[in-house]
Amino acid sequence: MAKNRTASTPVNIGIAEKDRAAIAKGLNALLADTYTLYLTTHNFHWNATGPMFNTLHAMFMVQYTELWNAVDPVAERIRALGFPAQGSYAQFGKLSSLPDVPGDPPKAMEMVRILVQGHEAVARTARGLFPLVDKASDEPTADLLTQRLTVHEQAAWMLRSLLED
Repeated sequence: MAKNRTASTPVNIGIAEKDRAAIAKGLNALLADTYTLYLTTHNFHWNATGPMFNTLHAMFMVQYTELWNAVDPVAERIRALGFPAQGSYAQFGKLSSLPDVPGDPPKAMEMVRILVQGHEAVARTARGLFPLVDKASDEPTADLLTQRLTVHEQAAWMLRSLLED
């Protein structure tokens, strides 16, 4: 019978523990932002109404699916750095820079504005991690952040385009 281990095997990937801890903390904030934006986008997909219903319903589905698929790589990078990925609503509420989804569904164009702000906020969170990541020569996290920035900046642009006259 295997003996239970009380301490995990040390992580020795060439990044100092304090740097890994700081990066993991930042990635947990990115995870919380991503999950909060996923939940908001999915809620808006369910509750969109009005003349742009079909367009928004389909667009929001593409976006919430992408966000859902993004949380796992972020969480797995945190684990690869040797730290736990946060995963409760309470933890996400404390860590996220995004507000919770409104209790009453807003009108369609207000949904779009909220999602623009959400994607921009997630982009800022991701971008804010680069100094830590660069200092630690953490290329895998830099690659992940670059991918996330591309997605969020493009989504914000596409949503902003709907708000123009």
